[in-house]
Amino acid sequence: MEALKKLYQTIFERKDSGDQSSYTRYLFEKGLDKILKKCGEECAEMIIAAKNGDEGELVFESCDLIYHMLVLLCHQGIDVSRIEEELERRSLKKGNLKQPKSVDKDS
Repeated sequence: MEALKKLYQTIFERKDSGDQSSYTRYLFEKGLDKILKKCGEECAEMIIAAKNGDEGELVFESCDLIYHMLVLLCHQGIDVSRIEEELERRSLKKGNLKQPKSVDKDS
């Protein structure tokens, strides 16, 4: 998780930087719709890489998705530590398999 924290910190620092060449800054300037669009695109590319069985491409696209997800979290004011805490909380769960819902076929 240390790498995610470092990446998030870099994203946070570039959010308000004056660096005109920063892609991260560009995303923040374009706003939520652009960030969401990029998240969707990267998710689709990751799915395609997985479907194609291309391990290298899957790793590459996963990194792109994680980066854009962190940009989204930063844009929304959610620190990556909250994600880490939630993952930790979930890792402590046991026996939480969801049961299929029964369907009343007469209704």
